Amino acid sequence: MVLLKAICRPDKVDAVKDALIALGASGLTVTEVRGHGQQKGHTAVYRGQEYNVSLLPKVQIEVVVDDRLKSEAVTAVMEAAKTGQIGDGRIFVMPVEASYRIRTGELEL
Repeated sequence: MVLLKAICRPDKVDAVKDALIALGASGLTVTEVRGHGQQKGHTAVYRGQEYNVSLLPKVQIEVVVDDRLKSEAVTAVMEAAKTGQIGDGRIFVMPVEASYRIRTGELEL
């Protein structure tokens, strides 16, 4: 099993979720986060005052998939989240040693 952590634009969450569900992902976690990469933020104006927004709103989607679906899941997320602009996000792939179901204590390897 692998854990995919995808950081993407907030407006792409539904497209990424739908792509992962179509692939057979049984569950996922979505968290609102803030950060920057190459984008480095931007300057905004509020009530006539200019200020720098250095941490931009993003969404982190976490999903565990079987090793056999790893490349398909990465491709699905990339296609669903891509706009072609700086700030589209990142995908991190990490191995998962085991998974336990809290309710039953069941172990999944």
